[in-house]
Amino acid sequence: MQSDTTGTTRLLYWLTFFSGMLECLCFAGIVFGYASLVFVLKEDGYFSQLCVSDLERNGTTTVKDCTRQDEMFSLVFTVASFLNNFMNIFSGFLFDYFGTMVTRLLAISLYTTGTLLVTISNATFSFLLFPALSCIAVGGMLLLMTNMQVGNLFPTHRSTIITLYSGAFDSSSAVFLFIKVLHEQGISMRSSFLFLSFCSIIHIVRTFTLMPRKHIPYPLPQHYTYGVKCGNSNSYNVEHNMTDEALEVTSKPSCRMNIPNNETDLNPSGDVASFRSCVLSWFFLWQLLWLSIMQLRHYFFIGTLNPSLIRLGQNDANLVSRYTNAFALTQLCGVLCAPWNGLILDRHKGKPLCPGELGITMGVSIVTKHLAFIIHHCKGVCSMHRSAFLTKCLFVGETEQEADMRAALVSLFLTSLQCLLFSLCASIPFLPLQYFTFALQVINRAFLYGGNAAFINIVFPACHFGKLYGLVMSMSSVISLLQYPCFALVKGPLGGDPFYVDIALTLITLLAFIHPLFVFIHCKKIAHLRRNRQSVTLNAKVLE
Repeated sequence: MQSDTTGTTRLLYWLTFFSGMLECLCFAGIVFGYASLVFVLKEDGYFSQLCVSDLERNGTTTVKDCTRQDEMFSLVFTVASFLNNFMNIFSGFLFDYFGTMVTRLLAISLYTTGTLLVTISNATFSFLLFPALSCIAVGGMLLLMTNMQVGNLFPTHRSTIITLYSGAFDSSSAVFLFIKVLHEQGISMRSSFLFLSFCSIIHIVRTFTLMPRKHIPYPLPQHYTYGVKCGNSNSYNVEHNMTDEALEVTSKPSCRMNIPNNETDLNPSGDVASFRSCVLSWFFLWQLLWLSIMQLRHYFFIGTLNPSLIRLGQNDANLVSRYTNAFALTQLCGVLCAPWNGLILDRHKGKPLCPGELGITMGVSIVTKHLAFIIHHCKGVCSMHRSAFLTKCLFVGETEQEADMRAALVSLFLTSLQCLLFSLCASIPFLPLQYFTFALQVINRAFLYGGNAAFINIVFPACHFGKLYGLVMSMSSVISLLQYPCFALVKGPLGGDPFYVDIALTLITLLAFIHPLFVFIHCKKIAHLRRNRQSVTLNAKVLE
C-alpha cells in the first residue's frame, strides 16, 4: 500500500512539473516577444496618428516620419517591463504570507484582464496597450514565481528545474511570433488574445489540483502531497498522524541561513536570519547590481530592435519581417539553454564533497571519536610530522553550502561573459551579424534570470525567498527605467543611431564582473579560515 502511495505521489510531482513547464512556456513571459507584436500593431494602425508626412526636397514625394509612434511603442514596453519587475516586491510578500493559491488567483485575474483589454483595443483606443501589456507582464511573472518552488519536489535537481522554468518563461516570448504569423494568414490579433483569455481556465484548474495551498517545503517531508485530495500524508492542509506542532515545523520553509552569517562563522548556529540582515548583506547588493546592469542591456536591445532593424534593413519591410521572425524563433531556444546553467549549479549534487574524509557536517565530536584510532596508526610517524599527519587525516572537506557557492561562482562569471559578448555584437551595425546576436541574447537571458533565482535560493533562507526575489527584481526595475532616456537620446540627438548608447552600455556591463569576483574572494576566505580553524582544533586535540 505504501508503494502505491509513493507511486501516486511521484506521479503528482511529475504532473506538477510538466504542467508548470507548459504554463511558463506558453503564457508566463509572452510580453518579451513584444518586437513581434509591434509589427502587428503597426499594421493595425495603433498610434498611427503620431506619424507625420513630410515633403522631400523636390516637393513631389511625401515621406512618413513615424518617430513619435516608435517612441510610444517603446514607452509601452518600458512601462510593462518596469511593472513586471517592480511589482515583484509586493508579489513576494503576498506569496510568502498568503501562499500559492492566493498569489496564483491574483496572477490569473491580472493576466486575463490584460488579454481581454487587448481584445477590445484598436487604433482609436491605442492607449489600452499600457494597462493591457502591464497586466500581462505582472500576471505572467506571478505565475513564474509560484512555479519556482516546484524545484523543491526534486531536491537533487532543484537548481536545474528553477533554471528550466526560467528558460521556458523566456521562450514563451515566441507566442507573439505565432500571433504575428496567424495575423499574416488572416486571423486577427483580437481572436488570438481571446483564445489566450479562455486558456485561463486551465490555470485555474491547475491551481486547485496540481499546486499546494501554501508552499512546497524544503527539505521535502516524506510522502508529502497536496491538491484536492490530500489523504493522510504530509501536506499543509490535512494531517491525521502528526501533531499541530510537527505539522507547523514541516510546512514552513526553512529560515536558516544557507551560508555563514559572516566570514568567521564556519559553523552557523541555525538561528533565524532576519529579512533585514539579508537585504543589507553584500551578497544581495552585488546580486542586485549584477542583475540590474544586464537586465537594462536586454531591455534596451528588445525595445529598440524594431527601429534598429528598419534602419539596418533600409526600410525593407520583408527583410525586417524576416529578422523579426528569426529573433522570435531564437527565443524558443531559451528553454533549451536554461538547463545548462542548472546543470552547472547542480553538478555536485549527489556526489561526495571535496575529500577530507569525514565532512564538516558530521561535526568535530564525531571526528574526535576516531582520534584514538588514528593516533594508534600514527605511532610509526616521527613526532615532528605527527601533527601535520593528523591534520591531513582529520581534515574535513567543504560544506554543501560552500560547494553550492563554488558552483554559483561559475554560473555568475559565465553569465557576465555572455552579456559582454552579446552587447559587443549588438553594438556592431552589421545586419547579418544580428543572427549571432539573437543567439547570444537568448542564451544570456536564460542564464540571467534562472541564475538569479537559483543564487537567491542558494544563499538566503527559504522563508525569505519570495520577498528577496521580489525585492531584487523590483529594485532592478527602477534601474531599468533608464532605458527610456536612452530611447529618447537615440531618437533625438543621435538621429536614430544607437551606436554610442550601445558602446556606453557595453562598458557598463563590465561592472557585472564585480559580483563573481566578490563570490570568488568570499569562497577563498571561507576555505582558508576553515583550514586554519581545523588545524588549530586538531592540534589542540593531539596535545590533550
